[in-house]
Amino acid sequence: MNPSGFKIGVMLKQARESARLTQEELAQRLKTKKTAISRIENHAEDIKLSTLEKVARALGERLEVRIA
Repeated sequence: MNPSGFKIGVMLKQARESARLTQEELAQRLKTKKTAISRIENHAEDIKLSTLEKVARALGERLEVRIA
């Protein structure tokens, strides 16, 4: 697994938990299934920026991309 993909998944899971949402609740906000949220959190190495932005908005956050 790509280490950066894992980090993104962990960050998304932490953001979801900070928002006090279950995977099911986040899935409902995104009009998707819980399995899709699980896949994003556990295998985020191939996630689109547009998907990240949708997840961030659903969590009440904004997406910031930085190359460091």
